[in-house]
Amino acid sequence: MQPQIIDDLPFVTVHASYQGSEIEIPNVLVDTGSAATIFAVDVLSRIGITPRLDDEVHFVRGVGGRELVFVRELDKLQVGSQSLESFTIQISGMDYGFTIGGILGMDFLRGTGAVINLGTLEMGFT
Repeated sequence: MQPQIIDDLPFVTVHASYQGSEIEIPNVLVDTGSAATIFAVDVLSRIGITPRLDDEVHFVRGVGGRELVFVRELDKLQVGSQSLESFTIQISGMDYGFTIGGILGMDFLRGTGAVINLGTLEMGFT
């Protein structure tokens, strides 16, 4: 598959399944510098993922500073033809000043054996 390049960064569309609901999430940054996969709460609220009192919460740090996230397990997360079931994600406000549906982190990339060819700007899976 060929990620879409926006502002010299690779973006893909992912499909998420949660408790019988599915959603297509565009503009997800492929980020080898992020340990975890994270999505915007306003996007996932469309399939019933909203903060609950019993959610596991963490603070994460990144280039943009420190951010509060809550954790949820998806039934499945899919990119192209590759997917992982019972996949744990982080969810936050993701207010970065530009439109982004999420960040596809190393947890998914390593879990699926992703291969990113920067010469041809293609992403595949082993």
